[in-house]
Amino acid sequence: MSPEKLIQAAMPLVKEVGAFIRTELAQFDQKHTDIKSQNQLVSYVDLTAEKRLVQGLQVLTPEAGFVTEEKTVERNRHTELVWIVDPLDGTTNFIHALPVFSISVGLMLNGKLAGGIVYEINRDELFYAWEGGPAYMNGKEIHVTPTDKLENSLLATGFPYYDFEQMNEYLELLKTFMKGSRGLRRLGSAAVDLAYVACGRFDAFFEYSLAAWDVAAGAFIVQQAGGKVCDFSGGDDFLFGKEIVASNTNLHAPFLHEVKSAFKS
Repeated sequence: MSPEKLIQAAMPLVKEVGAFIRTELAQFDQKHTDIKSQNQLVSYVDLTAEKRLVQGLQVLTPEAGFVTEEKTVERNRHTELVWIVDPLDGTTNFIHALPVFSISVGLMLNGKLAGGIVYEINRDELFYAWEGGPAYMNGKEIHVTPTDKLENSLLATGFPYYDFEQMNEYLELLKTFMKGSRGLRRLGSAAVDLAYVACGRFDAFFEYSLAAWDVAAGAFIVQQAGGKVCDFSGGDDFLFGKEIVASNTNLHAPFLHEVKSAFKS
């Protein structure tokens, strides 16, 4: 199947699992939460959602490999077709009933991103794109903003929550952006942050210590919406390199310059 057909076939599954997560939110109790590591939480909702996503994608593509956050499946990620799955991006928000969390499903073909789905569950907004096509939200084509000055931009980031080695650099960069933009937002779901860059709600986004499942789908959607994505050095190691910058085309150079300056070694 083509990337377009694969993404279209996977979208109903993502929405179905999203409905399960939404239902569980109404009755969720924090006592059902486990701690994976410092500030990294998981619940039966994450695990069940991932199993359902993986099972559905295996039916669709039995030959596929998987990269998944909760590791409910062991399948080589170096196969021709790979799904990169975060069953609940924004788990801490979910556990505290804060309404920003999502499902993220990225598609890789021959080592290259070729599709992505981000489902923001609370607002029932499905963002998606495939290789060779535009980006969409609920069937409507979306685009990044034309904003060309940092002082006119609304920016997004994610706070470090377990890797604090670059905390000083990060805080200095926050100062720069606080003084030189319309504001900074921290929603708690990198997949949603990226989707919001793609549809023009944010002008740019940066974060470090992210995993592939956090960014695969959203980064691809940003690119198909006309934006640019890179790592902190301006290279293309944003998927597995644990750092990402995403922005519209006009802001990319000045935004990346500030990030580079803050995090230079």
